[in-house]
Amino acid sequence: MQTGRCLCGEVTFELTGDLIATAVCHCNHCQRQSGGAFSVNLLAHESQLAITGELKTYEETGENNDNVYVRRRFCPSCGSPIVSELALSPGIIAVKAGALDDKSGVLPTVEVWCVDRQPWVSLPGMAVSMERE
Repeated sequence: MQTGRCLCGEVTFELTGDLIATAVCHCNHCQRQSGGAFSVNLLAHESQLAITGELKTYEETGENNDNVYVRRRFCPSCGSPIVSELALSPGIIAVKAGALDDKSGVLPTVEVWCVDRQPWVSLPGMAVSMERE
């Protein structure tokens, strides 16, 4: 089991079971949400995550603003991103690794949206890299 929380502590969570993957996402939207060059995500089944506290949701639409693509959920008090729900993969979530209490065991092995990767970013040990999700 892994535990985590937002910056202010109003939202806490527990993530249980085996992860599907740990992925680095280089998309422009993850860069904007994280305030960094990429986002590190723990991919799991929705049933593996238990959240205490209320989250606010931002529904991100595709490039043509036609359908919801990702539901980005975050603490309404401090703005910390906690989890993204992937609309194109129902039941699959991406828990933000930066919100974990203990990040020392996080080991990403997959990169996605490499087309948006910043030119100065080079991550060793990636087993798989994909241009798009």
